[in-house]
Amino acid sequence: MNTARGASPSARPADGSRPPGGGAGTKGMPRARREEQILAAAVEEFGRHGHASASMAEIARRVGVTKPMLYTYFGSKDGLYLACLERVAPRLVTAIEAAMAPQGPAAETPHRVLSAVFGVLEGQRGAWFVLYDRTLRPGTDLHTAAHRHRRAIDELAASGTADLLRGHGNDDPLDAEALKHVWTGTVGALVGWWTAHPDESATDMAARCARLLTAIRG
Repeated sequence: MNTARGASPSARPADGSRPPGGGAGTKGMPRARREEQILAAAVEEFGRHGHASASMAEIARRVGVTKPMLYTYFGSKDGLYLACLERVAPRLVTAIEAAMAPQGPAAETPHRVLSAVFGVLEGQRGAWFVLYDRTLRPGTDLHTAAHRHRRAIDELAASGTADLLRGHGNDDPLDAEALKHVWTGTVGALVGWWTAHPDESATDMAARCARLLTAIRG
């Protein structure tokens, strides 16, 4: 189990919640705005390097604050990661749920879901790899928290792929399980490809995936 570093009484708890009495940040900047800056930089750093190799000093440098300020706001590196996770995961889950809600042909759902994922990740593509961080050690609080959010996305993927197969008269649960793994791997691979092509917008990716899905379906 991870143990957060000692922090000042005003430090944010390791679960990412806001401590009582939070005031303005440094140099007159409101605390909430400074936290947004820190979280944006931290999502990029954690997404690029993983929690294990992410540098608090680099996050502080990007924001233009001191490293002790990060600990004042978030308590520890673990606390900052958890705050990033809570910033990223609910947005993805909500967007995927909304994309799966409309009634219509199940064959259209994959494109809607991909478009929703790209929309959430526009401007913060590393967020996907905060959620799917392979450097988290099993058994730690961080791994447990990330796994809980991933499980929510996996359950949506399982529901969507099962519906897709049922639309083709296939109720085999192992087929559905296999297709769910193919789907989640595909989404991760597409986000990775997108990250390597920064000039591609979310709209570009949605259009590209529409073409790819059409080609796959024949």
